[in-house]
Order: sequence, then structure tokens, then C-alpha cells
Amino acid sequence: MDTTQNKLDTSREQLQQLVSQLVEGVLLIDPSGKITWANKAALAMHDCEELSELGVTVAQYHKRFVLMYLNHHKLTAKQYPAVRAVSGEEFDDVRVELTLRRKNSDFRRVLVMRSMLFTGMNDEVETVAILIKDETEQASAEVRFERAFAVNPAPAVVCRLSDTRYIKVNRGFLRMTGYSSDQVIDKSLYELDVLREAEYREQAIQSLQQGEPIAQQEAILRVQGGGDKFVVVAGQPIEFADEMCMMFTFIDLDAHKQIEESLKRSEEGFSKAFDLAPIPMMVCVEPAWRVVAVNAFFESVTGYGNEEIHGKTVTEIGLWNDAGVLVGIRDELHESGSIRDYEVPLCGADGIILDTLISAEPVIINDDACVLCVFEDITDRKRTEMELVAAIDAVMQDTSWFSQTVMEKLAQLRQSGATDSKLELSILTAREKEVLGLICQGKSDAEIATVLNLSRNTVRNHVAAVYDKIGVHRRSAAVVWGRERGLASY
Repeated sequence: MDTTQNKLDTSREQLQQLVSQLVEGVLLIDPSGKITWANKAALAMHDCEELSELGVTVAQYHKRFVLMYLNHHKLTAKQYPAVRAVSGEEFDDVRVELTLRRKNSDFRRVLVMRSMLFTGMNDEVETVAILIKDETEQASAEVRFERAFAVNPAPAVVCRLSDTRYIKVNRGFLRMTGYSSDQVIDKSLYELDVLREAEYREQAIQSLQQGEPIAQQEAILRVQGGGDKFVVVAGQPIEFADEMCMMFTFIDLDAHKQIEESLKRSEEGFSKAFDLAPIPMMVCVEPAWRVVAVNAFFESVTGYGNEEIHGKTVTEIGLWNDAGVLVGIRDELHESGSIRDYEVPLCGADGIILDTLISAEPVIINDDACVLCVFEDITDRKRTEMELVAAIDAVMQDTSWFSQTVMEKLAQLRQSGATDSKLELSILTAREKEVLGLICQGKSDAEIATVLNLSRNTVRNHVAAVYDKIGVHRRSAAVVWGRERGLASY
């Protein structure tokens, strides 16, 4: 008998040594309520080093430790897992928060407890075991998730996979849809369908059933009041409160759709205005200046059809015979941001050179950096001016037929005109006269800057001042004004 008892004691000791090394906590309590043994894990979960620190009895345990449910409701003495187990009750997974009753203690653990009853020969309970699992880290992670989820401005809901019902919703989703929390929580995904008219709905449903990520896709949400809202929805599997769930997140596309519609209307309006404009217009993609569109008036003036030159660079087309023209236009655009009335010769499809003034402005079309070019054909005007000058020169080559009286009158008129010209020129500073004289000689702003050793910005300021003082808006008008007053060779 002694031998058998010794073997039992040895086996019990070995079993206790084995249990003591378990990560899961174990408390042994006899039916009288005395705590007889605890392994290292159980002691650590209670912030104890010795068995006596737990309390000799279950009643003392109750005095030393406070147990609360996770909703912060305290357990009564009869609800303590140890008391329930000693009374003969078996239970599974009671989740509680454990703190110490002593003051100024910030010790806190989230524990999951279950009971086991060990009976003897007569089916009487001989030992009660409380098995304890520490879920403090998991609970902390859940709390952090709850807080982050609640304040995250991105709309989101959490759907439990077992029954496809929503168990969490954040303020972002409620604001976006107009629903209250009660109108979402515990509703089925098929009652409040977040995948309604999704691009890949069948595939998304299959991924939901298998607990796999759901790729981003457009869908239409039914919102409070029966309206529709365009969204991008995506799903990410998560584990929450020991259950597999799917967290759906959303991007509100309504504003984006409105912008798209506005841009579409703007582009349509631009396209109509572009096509119907009574002046030649061209759109090129930078940096090669590849033509993507010309309007009907450009076709009629230059002879180049849209289909003929679409996709070609201005160099390949040969719009400007001199490569330096494009370089000059690019430099001016880069420095000034836009071009106004830049005089350039344009080569038409039939080889005829057209005198034009080009104005250009950078624009973004379909996310491409482009340049919108507007041309003014001044060929006829320049031809008329040249013909007038030639006619005057021809007449003035032989003045022998003029009478003395006429000659005197002309002299008087010339003196009067000269006096008027001097008066008119007096409104310009010396530097502005120099600038206007160089403009009359056909110099560009860059060339004027070189001749006068000035910056191009300074030259542009002088040019603007000249235009304002003499009341013109274009370079060609300034040339005519200056030449009429003898500044051609200033």
C-alpha cells in the first residue's frame, strides 16, 4: 500500500512539475475553498511570486483582487470563477479584467478562465482546477483598434464572416451615408449591401465567403433617404473578438464624379470653342511640340489638314523653316510663362510664307503638358503697308513736276509734322526711344536686351511702358507709329 501511495505521490509531483511549466495558468482548489497550488504562469498573471499572495482561500482571493467584465461591470462574490467552480459549476471562457484592490496599483490583466472538476471513486469532487489564459496584449490591441477605428475619418464597417452581419461602424461611414449606428449594426450585408453594383461583385462575394482580401472596385451605396452614392470599396480580413471578420473601407467618389463631369463639360465647351474659333488655333504636346489638334480656320489658312499633321512635330511638318523660331518661342514661354503677339513667318502647305503673330499659353489636356497656339495672319496687312511704302517711294523719285507752290506747301507740312512728331516723341524717355527704335528695326526682345546690355525682364518693362504711352497693343502697331515719326533708324 505504501509503495502504491509513494508511486501516486511521485506521479502527482511529476505532473505538477510539468504543469508548472505551462504557459497557461493553473490554479488548484479543494472543495472547501482552499487554494492548494498554482503554477508560475498563474502567479505571474496575478502579479504574485508566492502562493500565499493569492490568498489562502477563495474568500481571501476575492478580497485581494477585483474582477470586472470588459464592459466595466464588477463581478459579485458569487460570480467569481473560483467561487462558481468550488460550488460545482463547470464553465468555459469567462473573460474578465483583473486588477489589484490595493491603492495606487496600475496592474491590469485581461484573463480568460475556465473550470475543470476532478472527481474520485464516489463521483465526489476532490479537486477544482481553474485554467487561465492571459489575453492582455490581444485586448490592448483590440482597444487600440477600437479607438483608431472610431476616429478614423475614412468610412469603414466591420462584417462578421460567420453570419455576414455588421458588428462595428465608424463615424466616417455614418457621415457619408446619413445612417445612425442602430441602422447599421446587426444588419446583414445583403440588407445593407456595400457591394451593390460592384465592378467585380461575384468575385468579391466569393472572396468574402473564403475570408480573402477584396480588391478595390467601384460600387454604389444606398444611403439614408434612398439616394445613391458612388464609392470605391475594398475589404480586408481581420480577427476581432476571436471571430473572423471583414473590414470594408470606402472612398467617397461623389466629389470626384462631380469634378469629372465638370471637367467633361469644360472639355466639351473648349472643344466647341476651339473648332468654331474664327482664328487659326493649334494644340501641341510638349516637349517635342507634337500636334494633337488644329481647328478648321487653321486648315483653311495654312492648307494643312488635321489628319495630315496629327501626331507630327512642328519640325517634321515644317511649319517654321528656321529651327531658331521654335527655340525662340520655347525660350520665351519658359521665361515668361506665355507669349503674346510674337511675330513669326509660318510656312503653309503650298510653300507660301505667311506673316503671323503667334500667342501661346501652356495648358494641361488629359494630364499632358500642352501648348495652345493662336495665330493672327497679318500677311495682307503687311503687303498693303509695303505696297504703300513702294508707291510713295516711286512718286518721290521724281518731283520735277511739282509746282513751286506745292513744294512750299509740302515743306510747311513737313515742318509741321516734324514739330508734331517731336512733341509726340517727347512723351518717351531716352531709353524708351532707344527700345522703340530697335523694335522698328525688327529686333526681338532678346536682341534688344543684348544690344542695350539689359535683362529681358527690363526690356519687356520698357516695351510695356512704350505701348502704354503711345496707345498701342501690338508690336506691329508700335513699328508703324515709330516709323511714321522717324525712328526706323534711331
